[in-house]
Amino acid sequence: MEQRISLVTLGVTDLARARDFYLALGWQGQEVQETVFFQAGGLALVLWDREKLARDCGLATDEPGETSAFGGIALAHNVRSPEEVDALLATAGRAGALITRPAAETFYGGYAGVFLDPDGHAWEIAHNPGFPLAEDGSLTVPDLGAS
Repeated sequence: MEQRISLVTLGVTDLARARDFYLALGWQGQEVQETVFFQAGGLALVLWDREKLARDCGLATDEPGETSAFGGIALAHNVRSPEEVDALLATAGRAGALITRPAAETFYGGYAGVFLDPDGHAWEIAHNPGFPLAEDGSLTVPDLGAS
């Protein structure tokens, strides 16, 4: 396994407010499908609705605005193939992780699953052909308006 964090996704309660905050800090981002992507060195910072992020991580949503055992942050480790997703999820399971979303095809044409580490931190393991990795494992957010 290559040690890397490809994306940090912050679950936000008001996407426009969060986006405007980061823009006011001088960050430059791209908004697509109710999600904002910011290049942050060799990884990406992503803003997405908190409840949608919790559900995407396979975590239950209680009342509107409430999520069980979810801190509002998901880390992503992108890999180069669907087979690597399966292998890494299996390794995490053997190490004691709770698999909250088994690997499956994604809406964006990739393949991903999610596990929680022993302290409840959500990790998405993903193969996303639209976000290719450099040889060193760094991720570059593509031009999302060029689709």
